[in-house]
Amino acid sequence: MAVDRDHVLRSAAALLTRKSTATMDEVAKAAGISRATLHRHFAGRDALVRALESLGIEECRAALDAARLDEGPASEAVRRLVGAVEPVAGLLAFLYTENQLFEGEGQNAGWARIDDRISALFRRGQLAGEFRIDLTPAWLTEALYGLLASGAWLVHSGKGAPKDFQHMIAELLLGGAVRREES
Repeated sequence: MAVDRDHVLRSAAALLTRKSTATMDEVAKAAGISRATLHRHFAGRDALVRALESLGIEECRAALDAARLDEGPASEAVRRLVGAVEPVAGLLAFLYTENQLFEGEGQNAGWARIDDRISALFRRGQLAGEFRIDLTPAWLTEALYGLLASGAWLVHSGKGAPKDFQHMIAELLLGGAVRREES
């Protein structure tokens, strides 16, 4: 019987977004395979996390494309982006806590490409006069990541309603990022 790698990754992602400390045994069980089969595909937790990172980057890239970041006002593009990222926010929240992904020379260049696209959106909003210029695009990008991760955990814990995810994140970010006229 052939093992569907994508199914294993998505099962692992679903489990690890709910329980970040899950063991490889638990991941195998969630995927409906044996631990030995899991280890044939992923030598250990680090290999699994790296594969999940690639999945997360691909999902983010697809969300960025779906959000049409270059269309319309930048604030509306941010709202579209939050909505497009929502289905994968739990996986991103898990990856956000995996420090080894963001340290040293082994960092995946895919994250930098995602950062660049989101930063360009914030820069576009600044140039159009929509967003404050005292907050750098890099700062706003990291703030968005933090809010997405926090929102995913809030919904997962039952403390926040899934239907509020997009509104709460976009409004909190944009409420702090919207340029205010001097009084």
